[in-house]
Amino acid sequence: MLSNFFKKNLKKMSNENTLRKFSSIKGKLILEDGTIFEGYSFGSKNSNNGEVVFSTNMVGYPESMTDPSFNGQIINLTYPMIGNYGIPELKNDRHGLNRFFESHKIWCNGLIIQDYSKIHNHWNSIESLSQWMDKHDVPGLYGIDTRELTKKLRENGSMLGKIVKESEISFENINQRNLVAEVSTKTIKTYGENGNLNIIAVDCGIKENIIRCLVDRGAKVTVVPYDYDYNQMDFDGIFISNGPGDPSMCTETITNLRTALDNDKPIFGICLGNQLLARAAGHDTYKMKFGNRGQNQPVIDLINNKAFITSQNHGFAVEMKNNEWKPFFINANDGSNEGIIHKTKPFFSVQFHPEARGGPYDTEYLFDNFLTNCQKVKDNQKTDFYINTNYSNIKPVKKVLVLGSGGLSIGQAGEFDYSGSQAIKAYKEENIKVILINPNIASIQTAKGLADKVYYTPIDCKSIEEVIEKEKPDAVTLSFGGQTALNCGIQLYNDGVFKKHGVEVLGTTIESVVATEDREIFCEKLAEINEPVPTSIATVNVNEALTAANKIGYPVICRAAYALGGLGSGFANNDKELKELVNKAFTKSPQVLVEKDLRGWKEVEYEVVRDSKDNCITVCNMENFDPLGTHTGDSIVIAPSQTLTNDEYHMLRTSAINIVKHLGIIGECNVQYALSPDSMEYAVIECNPRLSRSSALASKATGYPLASVAAKLGLGIELPQISNAVTKTTTACFEPSLDYCVVKIPRWDIRKFDKVSPYLGSGMKSVGEVMSIGRNFEESIQKAIRMVSDGCVGFENGYYDEEDVNHELENPTDQRLMAISKSLYDNTHTVDEIHAKTNIDKWFLSKLKNIVDVGNEIENHDYNQLDKNKELIKTAKMVGFSDKQIASRIGSDEVSVRDLRKKHGITPFVKQIDTLAAEFPAQTNYLYTTYNANSDDVEFDENGTIVLGSGTYRIGSSVEFDYCSVECIRQLREMNEKTVMINYNPETVSTDYDESDRLYFDELSFERVLDIYEKENSSGVIVSVGGQPPNNIALNLHKNGANILGTHPEKIDNCEDRNQYSAMLDKIGVKQPEWSSLTSQEEAVSFCENVGYPCLIRPSYVLSGAAMNVANNKEELLDYLKQANNISPDHPVVITKFIHGAQEIDIDAVAKDGEIINWAVSEHVEKGGVHSGDATLLLPSQNIDSDTMKTIKENTKAIAKELNITGPFNTQFLAKDKWVGVIETNLRASRSVPFVSKVYNVDFIKNATKAIMGEEVKYDERCDQDPGHVGVKSPQFSFHRLLESDPILGVEMSSTGEVACFGENVEEAFLKSLKSSNINIPEQGSSVCICLKDSNNIEIVNQLNNLGYHIIAGDQETNQILEKNKIFVSTVEGENHENIKNKKIDLVLDLSNNHQSNYKIRRSAVDYNVSLMTNEEQIKLLLKSLEKKPVLHPKSHDEYFGDKY
Repeated sequence: MLSNFFKKNLKKMSNENTLRKFSSIKGKLILEDGTIFEGYSFGSKNSNNGEVVFSTNMVGYPESMTDPSFNGQIINLTYPMIGNYGIPELKNDRHGLNRFFESHKIWCNGLIIQDYSKIHNHWNSIESLSQWMDKHDVPGLYGIDTRELTKKLRENGSMLGKIVKESEISFENINQRNLVAEVSTKTIKTYGENGNLNIIAVDCGIKENIIRCLVDRGAKVTVVPYDYDYNQMDFDGIFISNGPGDPSMCTETITNLRTALDNDKPIFGICLGNQLLARAAGHDTYKMKFGNRGQNQPVIDLINNKAFITSQNHGFAVEMKNNEWKPFFINANDGSNEGIIHKTKPFFSVQFHPEARGGPYDTEYLFDNFLTNCQKVKDNQKTDFYINTNYSNIKPVKKVLVLGSGGLSIGQAGEFDYSGSQAIKAYKEENIKVILINPNIASIQTAKGLADKVYYTPIDCKSIEEVIEKEKPDAVTLSFGGQTALNCGIQLYNDGVFKKHGVEVLGTTIESVVATEDREIFCEKLAEINEPVPTSIATVNVNEALTAANKIGYPVICRAAYALGGLGSGFANNDKELKELVNKAFTKSPQVLVEKDLRGWKEVEYEVVRDSKDNCITVCNMENFDPLGTHTGDSIVIAPSQTLTNDEYHMLRTSAINIVKHLGIIGECNVQYALSPDSMEYAVIECNPRLSRSSALASKATGYPLASVAAKLGLGIELPQISNAVTKTTTACFEPSLDYCVVKIPRWDIRKFDKVSPYLGSGMKSVGEVMSIGRNFEESIQKAIRMVSDGCVGFENGYYDEEDVNHELENPTDQRLMAISKSLYDNTHTVDEIHAKTNIDKWFLSKLKNIVDVGNEIENHDYNQLDKNKELIKTAKMVGFSDKQIASRIGSDEVSVRDLRKKHGITPFVKQIDTLAAEFPAQTNYLYTTYNANSDDVEFDENGTIVLGSGTYRIGSSVEFDYCSVECIRQLREMNEKTVMINYNPETVSTDYDESDRLYFDELSFERVLDIYEKENSSGVIVSVGGQPPNNIALNLHKNGANILGTHPEKIDNCEDRNQYSAMLDKIGVKQPEWSSLTSQEEAVSFCENVGYPCLIRPSYVLSGAAMNVANNKEELLDYLKQANNISPDHPVVITKFIHGAQEIDIDAVAKDGEIINWAVSEHVEKGGVHSGDATLLLPSQNIDSDTMKTIKENTKAIAKELNITGPFNTQFLAKDKWVGVIETNLRASRSVPFVSKVYNVDFIKNATKAIMGEEVKYDERCDQDPGHVGVKSPQFSFHRLLESDPILGVEMSSTGEVACFGENVEEAFLKSLKSSNINIPEQGSSVCICLKDSNNIEIVNQLNNLGYHIIAGDQETNQILEKNKIFVSTVEGENHENIKNKKIDLVLDLSNNHQSNYKIRRSAVDYNVSLMTNEEQIKLLLKSLEKKPVLHPKSHDEYFGDKY
């Protein structure tokens, strides 16, 4: 349904076109030093002059422009996208004060911005920013590089300037005018007639919200002109307001204040009022270089010793001279004065703005202090000041235990490797010994040299307590290991383990954690501070849930407590749907909240940081593109918010701070809101008292190292004591100002799974995410689309038919964005119609429409026509079009378009992320590229080595490649090489800007990498440590002049191309299964019929077996060929004979100039047919005979020599009956490199990096020796997140992560790794449901019987097989999927290979949290291990190697 605003304002919305017309009126900003900035006109067409200043506000342009303190100034807004929410109606409140503005008119002389939103959207908007400015005759310019302008003002100071449009004008020095006289009232006005305190407000340019702050607190406010002598009036206190200009010009005001200082009536001044009171008291004032203008200035209250975030807008400051006064506040960044207070009398003033409008509310308590003192003086009582005592005492720590999150899964992924790694670094900086428990062997946080000790052991209460007993840490931190660490910590606390061993919990207390996790307590806590939550009832069983839903009224959402990523949640429209939902939810949590459904509301998040002294800030706010109803992990997210007004932004910010303070959070916290799209109504959805996925995004979006700061806060270090990691000169107690737009898009791999529901809802399904950075929304979202979607060139038309589009718009899946694209390109739906179906904010939709309009304009040109339209090329690049995208529209190719734009001088510029919108110089090279700029922020004189990261996490490419990238970067830096990292994954350690000399958070495309290569004049590019994406562009980069380091790109291409690779193996005499390169369907069918089914279809240039399938007949073959062609249409598809029952073996190796440096041979537990990424790996191998091992190593040497490999590579083999054949070779690091490196304590990547850089590396014999222990790597699956998916394994990879554990023998390591991958091994006497295909697995049943398990036949066929073999087993009434649901079965073993009939059993096991195993070899190893009964005591990594570590 259309909101009321849209019903009334649809015509107004279309008054301004979304597409920048090439005939737009241009204008210039000319500075007094002759510098000219050219842009496009909006607002008034007239010219104007003034003093050019910059403001770092990200919201509040109507409030800023109507602030009288800006009188005579031209404002350069650093935040690039302005006008988004239009202009509200001029309304008065009950006091007769402006409701949405600071005064009745615009006071600034002009506005300079980067990007103007011609389409505005908000329920409270009545006109556009341009229309409003035109009515007030205020000119504006957009299309200006506002960051370049800000840097100039920062370096040279505020300057005179003029906006020149239709007529030329002269410069005017506004500082020679008495600006206060221009803005001050000419008459006396009174507000709050019934107030009990009579306050004189001296109007030097008073903001109306200041009056409101006084009147709302019970004061009668008499506003007098700035030069009015009020000393003969009857009053209880004097307030001196803000205002513009030089305080020395207000001589009458100063004289009147000197008289007032002779009595004891309280005086309070703000901004200019602070300067005037200071001059009256005998202090000096001085003009600042560029002033402080923004909403994020940190100040320290010297009375309470507390820090606050303040709004400021001033160009002069106070220099104290009179010792009867003392500093009240100081600036936390530079120590400059921010307020003064008399030592004995009730006089004080502050330089910042504590009033609410246009900034944080944090210091509004000053109004309370002022009026309280007025009342006390009136009552002849002694005056005083509020002292805060809300402090927490934290004991010193020498050794800390860090709990990791385990293997990556949907809802709990790489963000915890990133946050845990940052935390460990932070502890090491404070000289604290770190003990880490984390079986995620692929992670960088478990790499050698970070934590002092690493335990690859299950993260469960038993293991943790054993480590505590052994290591005796002083403290434990639970905030960096996701829900896994948090839930274990709560259990250990409840069991008294921490108390028993004297272990303190760092950061947020367990009581506070429980208050956020327990939904009932959480709602009670929020009610105590009047924070709204959706109507909800906490329940502990199905009947309670049904009763609650009927009381609240359907539809409802149920949320499981103590869960992550929406696990156990969902929407229900009736009792039947709810019963099904909560039955599953209660298997994952003891409590389920039934809550009112608010789908369609906006979803907004705030990341909040608080220290033990109650200093509290918000680091980032984020807005979901998708309305409430889609889990935030599955939503497109924009930072900062784009459609929230100043009121909404600060309303929610204040709420978040109040919540975090009330709950007693210490460290970092995420607060999520539902915000009505039609009013100021909001509700708190949840609060996460730990680092989260959103924290990782916020950290990378702002440059603020949340995890590092949170770790230090947990130690009791105060926020103002921590330095800003980017500027190095300012404090971490600040709120970042962004001068760019960040877009996060989730990465889904839903369609890799059979039967999975594609619909998005309250439970998360994405496996990763990308983050893009640009100077407008269009640029950012097009970048993000290319990052997340293989082969997608941008926001283009590529969806299905009309019926599908309508269904998709109303029922979102991972394809919704493409449905919107088709709707707009085909012109079948207007923005209004799409909004009505999706509830996506029209502002976002209008920006997407702008991309479509530009795309359609491009399509009207051919290559030669575009060559004559430089402006269109530039416009296309500014709204995010790639060269390939443009080429597809004009019938050209990517390289030709690249040459064309370079011919016209159109290349990207490089900008820094500096946390403070260029207000302070950045010491860290955290970079991105943009076409919405005129200059670079950095010099290009380092000629660094570029390392390409892995991009988004996906199935087949996960944290293991981040490990490889980071190890490569670190080795290069050890070799004194300058390093450049390119990656766009916010969940990674490689995108921490302290890891490399330069970090580009940008695309891993041919176009962007070559842009950066040319900008940096790079010495070379390393493509072999970031997984498949870098390999895919290696040859094209090479052909266009990039120096690819390591193995030659043509050799890489030989391996990626299945046809070339297979031919090479034949050439060098290395065996492989029979194969054929597909040239037609007929040839494929003929080949398969000749060699016999089954056959394996293998596309080229893919990862994780994408579109790889085993065809058992002609029908399947033809279907799979179609899939393979869709995923890799430009490359050949090879078909090979599939060999049943073969053993699969991996060899990871490093070579230099074709000679092996080191290698490791891993054995798969599962037989061939299970993708290597889903296989259980044993290292050293346990069952490979010497002849097979010899053949494998000889073949590996031959392949390395033929390809002249330099760097890491992986080759996979099949072995059966003395036959050994090769499956494939990847000329890059593989997912098992971290595993083999840590099992042998040999850093494969460091050796590879040395080889790539030409250093001599000797053969490492350690990999040929028995290390004295066994490592077992097990896959981590997320089938429980993928509703309806069939949890069966095949040749296409399904796992989302991996874990590995060590043991003295294979059985110990295997049981540890199973437990670490969340396989619960039932105790003796438990019920095991088994499904068999035939009698070949009878021995498994006998072993289960011998181990004391109660066996249940899973189906009739199994029962018959058992009876035939005279094995009689227990039976349970009812169907087995119902028995699983009713907790009558503890383990499911499905060996039937019957994908259809036993699907319900497998799915039920996943849905109801019962362990499931479907592989014969894995089950046999489990039973062997259980029979051996190894002791599973934890042992640290270094202990396995002793003196050799």
